[in-house]
Amino acid sequence: MPKVDRKALKKYISVFTISFQQEFAYRVNFIMWRVRNVMQFFLIFFLWDTIFATPGVNVFGYTKAKILTYVFSLILIRSLVLSTRSVDIAPEIARGDVSNLLLKPINYFKYWLTRDIASKVLNLSFAIFEAGILFILLKPPFYFQGNILYILFFIVSITAAIILYFLLVLLFSMPTFWFPQQSWGFMFLLLVFVDILAGGVFPLDILPVGIQKIALLTPFPYLLFIPTEIYLGQLNYSSILGFLAVSMIWIFVLVYINQKVWNSGLRAYRAEGR
Repeated sequence: MPKVDRKALKKYISVFTISFQQEFAYRVNFIMWRVRNVMQFFLIFFLWDTIFATPGVNVFGYTKAKILTYVFSLILIRSLVLSTRSVDIAPEIARGDVSNLLLKPINYFKYWLTRDIASKVLNLSFAIFEAGILFILLKPPFYFQGNILYILFFIVSITAAIILYFLLVLLFSMPTFWFPQQSWGFMFLLLVFVDILAGGVFPLDILPVGIQKIALLTPFPYLLFIPTEIYLGQLNYSSILGFLAVSMIWIFVLVYINQKVWNSGLRAYRAEGR
């Protein structure tokens, strides 16, 4: 077995602890993120509740229980996948503060991934509480997945989604090396892609087949849509394995692209904010 570097592990545990505590220091940002998620949930929930108002209706291959489970699942999956602190990388580059970490004996990417995990733990805790309250208040029909294989595939897909989103945030942050005044512009572009192509508003399989095929060639459906579809049992085993393979391919592709862009960005980096 490979030997665990306890000294390095201790550093990242410290980063996790400090980052977790810092989440409470930025209470307004955290509260606004949670409020945004709840408001978005209400909008989507009542939209689909209205569409499935007729008892027993089946729309786009979904029952009312499955579509409302899809909506509820998004609360938890968003908290796990989309909650992140690495969105601060872009403004950090623009200010020249990235130099502080580059000079320290710590891996820059592992540092931000650790901070992301701290954010996800806190957001997931609140999301579970919010989902529980909303479930009690709204009393929707709910689909519980009982197949252990589907649950295992779901866990794998969520893990891949977390890594994918971290790599996407990192990639969309790095143009700031060349365009420091546009740091938030690139992140806004990423959020637009996520909202449209990740299935955060509606399941992508209600779209025309041609559009679905194009969307599935991008990494975005593997953030929210595919994990949720796996939980709901909407995909057969061969489709699940195929989609998991595509998400893994995207992870390797993004790791490669990020490394190339990062090295190029460091050569262009002038720490102008310092």
